[in-house]
Amino acid sequence: MEDHKERSQCLKAGSTTDALFILSAKCKIIYFNEAAKRLTGLKFEDLIGVDLQSIFMGKFVESEFHLCEALEAGRIFHNCPCVLSADVSNGKEHDIFMTILPCFNETGGFDGAVALIRNASDESVISELLLDSIADGVFTVDKDWRITSFNLSAEKITGWSRNEAIGNICSEVFHSNVCASGYIQKALGQISQCYMFSADTCQGGCILAKSIEMRRPIINETIFIKRRDGRSVPISISAAPLLDNNGDVIGGVETFRDITSEIERKLILNSIADGVFTVDKDWRITSFNRAAEHITGYPEAEAIGKQCHDIFQSSICGENCVLARSITTKIQTSNKSVFIRRSDGKRIPISISAAPLLDNNGDVVGGVETFRDISAIMTLRKELTKRYTFGDIISKSNVMKRIFDILPDIARSESNVLILGESGTGKELVARAIHNFSRRMKGPFVAVNCGALPDTLLESELFGYKAGAFTDAKKDRQGRFAAAEKGTMFLDEIGDISQALQVKLLRVIQGRVYEPLGSNRSVQADVRILAATNRNIETLVKDGRFREDLYYRLNVVKIQLPPLRERKEDIPLLVEHFIGKFDAQQGKAITGISQDALGKLMQYDFPGNIRELENIIEYAFILCHDGLIQPEHLPEPFSQKMTGDEPAVLGLNKSVSLDEIEKLAIIGALEHNNWRRLATCRELGISKDTLRRKIQRYGLDIPEDE
Repeated sequence: MEDHKERSQCLKAGSTTDALFILSAKCKIIYFNEAAKRLTGLKFEDLIGVDLQSIFMGKFVESEFHLCEALEAGRIFHNCPCVLSADVSNGKEHDIFMTILPCFNETGGFDGAVALIRNASDESVISELLLDSIADGVFTVDKDWRITSFNLSAEKITGWSRNEAIGNICSEVFHSNVCASGYIQKALGQISQCYMFSADTCQGGCILAKSIEMRRPIINETIFIKRRDGRSVPISISAAPLLDNNGDVIGGVETFRDITSEIERKLILNSIADGVFTVDKDWRITSFNRAAEHITGYPEAEAIGKQCHDIFQSSICGENCVLARSITTKIQTSNKSVFIRRSDGKRIPISISAAPLLDNNGDVVGGVETFRDISAIMTLRKELTKRYTFGDIISKSNVMKRIFDILPDIARSESNVLILGESGTGKELVARAIHNFSRRMKGPFVAVNCGALPDTLLESELFGYKAGAFTDAKKDRQGRFAAAEKGTMFLDEIGDISQALQVKLLRVIQGRVYEPLGSNRSVQADVRILAATNRNIETLVKDGRFREDLYYRLNVVKIQLPPLRERKEDIPLLVEHFIGKFDAQQGKAITGISQDALGKLMQYDFPGNIRELENIIEYAFILCHDGLIQPEHLPEPFSQKMTGDEPAVLGLNKSVSLDEIEKLAIIGALEHNNWRRLATCRELGISKDTLRRKIQRYGLDIPEDE
């Protein structure tokens, strides 16, 4: 800070006889000292914003040559003979020498240049003032690799003073991991003849030697040097040859900067177990740590520069992007669970947090996101709770788990699906889940209860009608198939439609076309069809009440949902879910259900299935105001008290334990599987030994498998 302050004061005071110009990235003058004013004879308004090339003439300003392009390409002009244009010096030309050094930012972009001009009579080659005004370390060498200049930043980075460095061979000062100092010491007598500074024969892996050999700058190479105190320091270097007026090599110049903080930042990021990546304002990834590589399967080199959605393919990429919302609102987002797709195509769950990246002015320059793989956590949670979900469907039943396992594949296909099950088993929930996880998820989901309408109304409801098709049809009306275009049509209670309508529906499924009522023109239908029924459709086919060809068209994929009495282990889970649902709607302080009340529900067969259970909990919410739902809050017959003459039935006494609930679940599974132990084990997801221990523990009298 003190060095910078002193240099600034020196520049402002104009204490040097050298004319100093600082140029912008477009090579326009943005600063000059008093010596520059004296040299040009121009005022402030005449110099600021002027192109340097229009003021001075020399070998570096031939008509076909552009100074700014050369500087941007990394060229360094050293002690270049020029003249001050007579147009700006009252007709008198001045012979001068000019040295110009380009400046680059951390990303390698051209930031401008510093130009130093002095009279031809001055024998100094490079001004210390010019070098000391540069934030990067700068040193120059002659043909014998001896340091001829060494600026203040170079002193600070290396720990060597200018007096200690000048005159020494550069490898003796820097001790870089690419220096070949031993060979140079041995071959000093020959190096002066090797004026091309061959990287292979003179300097081994030296970046400066390579730059001189190729006669072009090398920008932003990373190496390690050893400071005077012995500490290794990572630096980013740029190197260029120095040429005389004849184009012969007379030495080289190297600029370097300490990137310890950048390396430490990367080491810190790579030591974090969570994945971390950053993006710029164009959503292109600018950093990608080791954990991010491990979780996504993409190497850093492949991820950098790509847009984040190309790498993550998240379930929320696009309009619902958490990082985008965080950047837009400038608010951090924490612990959002989403799915991403790894490089190998596997979908994995992750928990993400996002925040905007702001510059010193508070403007957004990008964003940062941290994420962690929660696959193991979700697997463990499922194992502990035996709770599985798909969309809005929840269960801990192994029967439902097997359905959940195949539903994602069913959802991704375009096949027709037939969902079978008793009323209230959740057929429409399954249909909605299939739609929501399909490629048609952004399209409409249209549900029609075919059993609730007579044929004439159902036909017009499905296919629409034209004006005049029947009495009161005064204008065209769009049908449900048109409303479901590019989406999903759910035909509930499909087993109740007449054979006449079955024929028309078959045509839609086979040809993807239909005709609105009263029209003779076919309409294309881009609709996926999901159908459901609570009837035994195979019996309907055998009895001739349902067309066999339509049945096989619908029955590409069949899902059989079990009734609630066959998955009683889900009752506590569903009760908890419905309590949470109604509590959120009604704002009551109901914390759960008592064991007495739950025991009564566990004993019930629920002919109305899940819908009936939901209605029971909704009824309990009317009578219960806070605390636990008790038996008296349930509808009849659950609320009735037992008399002393009635047999004591499990679940209907005054209290029920978890062991009793488990016993009841085992008995129910055994009965459902006709007392076959192996089938019961598969349904409950337990081993045969575990089932045997449970049977012995509860003293159940179970017949042996046949």
